[in-house]
Amino acid sequence: MLCSRILGLLRDRIFAHYFGNSDVADAFRAAFRIPNFLQNLFGEGVLSASFIPVYARLDAEKRHQEASELAEAIFAILLVVTSAIVALGVWATPWLIDLIAPGFHGAKRDLTIVLVQILFPGTALLVFSAWCLGILNSHRRFFLSYSAPAVWNAAMIATLLWGGRSHAEQRLAVLLAIGSVIGCGLQFVVQLPRVLQFLWPLRLRLHADQHVRTVINNFFPVFLSRGVVQISGYMDAWLGSFLGTGAIAALGYAQTIYLLPVNLFGMAVTAAELPAMSSEMGTTIEIAGALRERLTAALRQIAYFVIPSAAAFVLLGDVIVATIYRTGQFGHSDVMFVWSVLAGCTVGMLATTSGRLYSSAFYALRDTRTPLKYAIVRVALTLSLGYLCALPLPRMLGISQRWGAAGLTLSGGFAGWIEFLLLRRALHFRIGAIDSGRGRMARLWAVAIGAALAGVGLKLALPFHNAILVGICVLLPYGGVYIGVTRWMGIESLGAFNRIWSRRR
Repeated sequence: MLCSRILGLLRDRIFAHYFGNSDVADAFRAAFRIPNFLQNLFGEGVLSASFIPVYARLDAEKRHQEASELAEAIFAILLVVTSAIVALGVWATPWLIDLIAPGFHGAKRDLTIVLVQILFPGTALLVFSAWCLGILNSHRRFFLSYSAPAVWNAAMIATLLWGGRSHAEQRLAVLLAIGSVIGCGLQFVVQLPRVLQFLWPLRLRLHADQHVRTVINNFFPVFLSRGVVQISGYMDAWLGSFLGTGAIAALGYAQTIYLLPVNLFGMAVTAAELPAMSSEMGTTIEIAGALRERLTAALRQIAYFVIPSAAAFVLLGDVIVATIYRTGQFGHSDVMFVWSVLAGCTVGMLATTSGRLYSSAFYALRDTRTPLKYAIVRVALTLSLGYLCALPLPRMLGISQRWGAAGLTLSGGFAGWIEFLLLRRALHFRIGAIDSGRGRMARLWAVAIGAALAGVGLKLALPFHNAILVGICVLLPYGGVYIGVTRWMGIESLGAFNRIWSRRR
């Protein structure tokens, strides 16, 4: 996952070099969001939450034939459904643009339509890739499924480097969309041989036995939960289209940085824990005790890495943004703008990563409706607060309207905390209280903020201003100080997991 995310940052740096915060950058970012709706609804998160608990339990109980038949049926269903939706989406793209980005007009709108129609088929391929991920994760094969996106990023990077010097912005955006579709296909193909080792011979047959019905019954609440969250993302795009040139692009740049620790330190732990918790549902007598133990260890690991990331994004965000994006068309004003958006994202970072883990615990318990209820609460808060912070608030403060993009991410962070607190309360009622380690978290925050403030002082004292050199001289010592001080204080990152694994071995 680290390799994939590093390549994603490199891809965005090259994208920023050629497009900056231009209208073409806005068009591509908006176009990228629209077909991703299909991926997010049918892809990794939803499919994993509904499919893995059933498949992993069958595999743990040595019912391999039933597990294979379940996987084959789910793939056949996905093939039929996503093919139909892609065809409909390509045809309906002009109307989708009017719904999602009504602030786009003229050439900007026309380019967005073309890009969406190119990108839609690639998103279907990513759904099939998510099916592969579900199979591999259930068999505890994590490396290939989470490194495969590196191929997709590599295809987009190659397209930018090949076409960036000889094509105008609009033509380059079209080529990049084509490169993205090719990368999506490669991401699916590289996983398929390993998947076929578990499912060979693969027979695509539509049927609805008990296990398929269980997956479908689990799927719809998660689908709706993911869907209401996606409404929040599309409202961001909808509101962003009214915030002027560069707002949607800035949201995309900030999201790429924000998702690095969220996925690497939060979602990676969650992805590894879901099949483990699901398997234990059929083999462990003390279910509540086992879940509490695993959740405590996972929450501590997440906090150890996410807390310093959050502190760095707020206090050293300008250094991070400049190190990654300060090149070509991306100047100092763009750095400051993206930093403000990134700081807004950071407010809910710890809540989002921890909340996803709590949701996975409910999925392992075959309860998909509780996360749905609280996702609806989160989206309602995000929509209402997002509108107020994005449109009326900048006018009241007398600042540029595009700064409303930072208000959008800030409101989303606040709503994320409300969802997390509701999930925690409900899960504590179900399995008992989980040790939150408040004293440990307070020490982590103190060390992270102190190290970040030292980084700010170092940045101001440096005699040069080269973005990459400043990043190296500030960010590497920051990370070193945090790790060194926490180790000196006896705070471990993986100690709780090591104790669990050693006992079970």
